[in-house]
Amino acid sequence: MADEKLKAQLAAAKARAKEAEQKAKADKKARKKSSTNPAEMGRMRQIVRAYQVTHEYDPALPWLMGGALLLPVLIGVVVGIIVGHWIYLPILGLSIGILLAMVILVQRAKKATYKRYAGQAGSAEVALGMLPKQWVSTPVIAVTRQRDAVHRTVGPGGIVLIGEGEPGRLKAILAGEVKKHERVAYGVKVTTIVMGDKEGQVPLDKLADHIRKLPKVLQAHQITDVKQRLRALDAVRPQIPVPKGPMPTNPRQMKGAKQAMRGR
Repeated sequence: MADEKLKAQLAAAKARAKEAEQKAKADKKARKKSSTNPAEMGRMRQIVRAYQVTHEYDPALPWLMGGALLLPVLIGVVVGIIVGHWIYLPILGLSIGILLAMVILVQRAKKATYKRYAGQAGSAEVALGMLPKQWVSTPVIAVTRQRDAVHRTVGPGGIVLIGEGEPGRLKAILAGEVKKHERVAYGVKVTTIVMGDKEGQVPLDKLADHIRKLPKVLQAHQITDVKQRLRALDAVRPQIPVPKGPMPTNPRQMKGAKQAMRGR
């Protein structure tokens, strides 16, 4: 009798565990379905989401993608009829068209992203996110009350400090950061850039390309060494309570961001 009772309890426990597992899977699937985080989306949802966001800032996108998709197909049909391969060449044209459409989507998505965040404090972080993996970026290593900020990236071009804000105030803060980095970098080149649209500045949409084109002064193992040295510098910095990414422009979001900057 006791054995039967124990078996019934084990069976009930297994059933509850299985039910909990199924519920967890269902919740995870529902969360992924409604999530706007690209890391939790499938490939097709990522493409659809990228198209939707880009189209908001780029009305010509559907026409460009449609033309890129259809033109190779039409060429494949015409050439296929002429040479007698009217099945294979249109299929090849369709494959090329899909590839071209995806290339256009990627390029226009980058431009739309820059347009979306242009003029917002912290927007330099968007450009740093476009850099290749060889570059390791640390946003907002220094900031003033007026939200002038200094960002850092380390890569083949050495140590690059990017100033964002009013040029007059940035001059002093950048000079101070250069001295701090040179003390721990031991001869590694430290380059300063002021992001902006005025003469002598680098616009947001040109920033990533500008950094990529810097003369190569570090190899991969040297980049790792420099990163380790910079940890000591960052360890003694006071924590900066600044939200990640570009500062929001929505009034309600701005209120929360200002509270975060005051440490509330």
